[in-house]
Amino acid sequence: MKPLQISPETAQKLAKQLNVPLEHLMHMPQHILLQKLAELAKSASSDENNEDNGNEHSERKS
Repeated sequence: MKPLQISPETAQKLAKQLNVPLEHLMHMPQHILLQKLAELAKSASSDENNEDNGNEHSERKS
């Protein structure tokens, strides 16, 4: 299996966001990486929704 074809900067950012060592990221199977990215996007999306809902509730109380 060949390493992922991504730039070093992208690899460093992904490793940090996914909380995995850079070496593991570079040799991670593409389908696993895509699954982890989908999970990360889903959690980020739900975090944004929770923040939006919190703002709506505070605005209604005012």
